Amino acid sequence: MIKTTMSRKLAIGAMAMLMAWTAQAVEYDRIDPAESRIDFGFKQMGVGMDGRFDKFAVTLQFDPAKPEAARAVLELQVDSVDTGSVEGNEEVKGKLWFDAANHPLARFEAKGLKALGDGRFELSGDLTIKGRTKPVLASLSYVPDGARARIEGSFPMKRSDFGVGEGEWADFGLVADEIEIRFKMLALAAGQ
Repeated sequence: MIKTTMSRKLAIGAMAMLMAWTAQAVEYDRIDPAESRIDFGFKQMGVGMDGRFDKFAVTLQFDPAKPEAARAVLELQVDSVDTGSVEGNEEVKGKLWFDAANHPLARFEAKGLKALGDGRFELSGDLTIKGRTKPVLASLSYVPDGARARIEGSFPMKRSDFGVGEGEWADFGLVADEIEIRFKMLALAAGQ
């Protein structure tokens, strides 16, 4: 009798733990654009500079318990660039930089997500700018908060890989080849 009661209590306890774990499992399917941003950093004549993009859309499918099944596509409007000056903004929208008239979108498509532990992940995918596609690898962190989660990360890219900054701007003494892309996304759970 005692053994049966104990077994029953253990089974009930295990079911309660499983139900609690299932209730905490969250799948994120979109971001909050007002609470998300994409920034970049670069060096111009040896001086560190920063900028950002204001318009982008993300489709997302992310369950932190199943990172291998994650899917994400980001499309960024290159003419939403903010370099910190009106003159700079107009220059980088032009043919020698982003060629926004002919290539209005930059696109990132995730190809894989690998859990590294402690809320850290390695994200691989393809980045397309001006019709050129290159693989990129980003490190990111994930901090859940109920039905919301903060996802932040960064990756380096070479502007020369994408033909960004051609002609007189191809001189890396003027603007460095390496650009750091930084992103902060507020992901929202499905159904929220």
